[in-house]
Amino acid sequence: MTHTAPTARRDVAYRGFRLPGDADQGILAGLRAGPRGLELADPVDRLDHTDADGSTRRYAAGSWTSPPVPAGFAVRDVVPSWTGETPQGCWLRVELRGWHADSPATRWYVLAEWAAGDQSFRRTSVPGQRDDDARVDTDTLVVTGATVTGWQLRVTLLRPADADAGTTPVLRTAGAVASGAGPAASRPAAEGPPPVAAPPGADTRPGGSAPDPAAPEGVAATTPAAWGTVLDVPRYSQRLHAGAHPQWGGGGDSWCSPTCTSMVLAFWGAAPAPDRYAWVAPPGPRPVVVHAARHCYDHAYAGAGNWPFNTAYAGLHGVDAFVTRLRSLTEAEAFVAAGIPLIVSAAFTAGEVPGLDYDTAGHLMVLVGFARTGAPVLNDPYAPDDDAVRRTVDRDRFEAAWQGGSGGVAYVLRPPGVPLPPAPEQPNW
Repeated sequence: MTHTAPTARRDVAYRGFRLPGDADQGILAGLRAGPRGLELADPVDRLDHTDADGSTRRYAAGSWTSPPVPAGFAVRDVVPSWTGETPQGCWLRVELRGWHADSPATRWYVLAEWAAGDQSFRRTSVPGQRDDDARVDTDTLVVTGATVTGWQLRVTLLRPADADAGTTPVLRTAGAVASGAGPAASRPAAEGPPPVAAPPGADTRPGGSAPDPAAPEGVAATTPAAWGTVLDVPRYSQRLHAGAHPQWGGGGDSWCSPTCTSMVLAFWGAAPAPDRYAWVAPPGPRPVVVHAARHCYDHAYAGAGNWPFNTAYAGLHGVDAFVTRLRSLTEAEAFVAAGIPLIVSAAFTAGEVPGLDYDTAGHLMVLVGFARTGAPVLNDPYAPDDDAVRRTVDRDRFEAAWQGGSGGVAYVLRPPGVPLPPAPEQPNW
């Protein structure tokens, strides 16, 4: 794989809506403001849905449609994210369409059929959506032939038609990040499957990270606030679960994304209570990670690495969570300086990023801080044990692997009371 170095300026724009406060900016149909977000009031539609197991059920539905959101540039792709709640039998459908000038530029595409649990509904992306204008690549709307300079989001809330009227899903937040031309192609098709392990004899011990690179000349006078800051994010190894519970994406070797999400939830003191994952049997070394893998699992994608499914899972535990793209590690420094770790997606081959001695087409890690020289400090879950999770890597090479592998994808998770850093002029958070 050839990585493209990050550009000084790349078009990326995020817009989020907090509900019900922002509901009036869009169109409500059959929903009302509730104490936790938008909820079903008087459903305006009934629809039949056939699940992956072949069962068909009728649902009552209402929706919220965002206003058209201009990006201000030619859009290459859009990734939505949301948080909400779905009682037993309820679910959310998330759709996107492109806009240009004053009218839709594409049809609606379904990006997710999502539920918090999986006992009565299978959360899934929807493959097979492709036409001359755009295509759906798991969790990403990729523009192909249409001219798109903005987007519009529609979230439909559904409950079984025979359910009690007091049973309602809730939509708390919704948004999307749009990207223009840049170093990344579409979402890596192999996000989540296990990296290829380091060769025998490779140094994967805690001290086996790349040495802290020397600081550039003159750096002392302009040292950013985040340099020398390492957040105390707990260290979880996904490989402790290797071979366990293969029904959720093949087991622990594939669970980089839910393992990272679990680390950051624990950092914020927002991990699920033990009774939530008491179902895990045998419990294994860390049942909370198994619980996360199950509840991030995308049945069509057959993996737990769907980006917005991970942030939606995080949102169930009281944090604000969304997917965006950052243009550089300089932007990431602002989050670390604000006390916010980031979950980032990178792709590389063994040797490209010293200290990460394996091949991967898409792997999630937690950016927990920066050494005094500006070198990124990572919690890399693809480690043989928890002690080996912490790694310090070369700044330029890791930035290229992150930007070239995913276009700078980052999950942002934080409690509502923790402010985001000031956004840049073209806001991507």
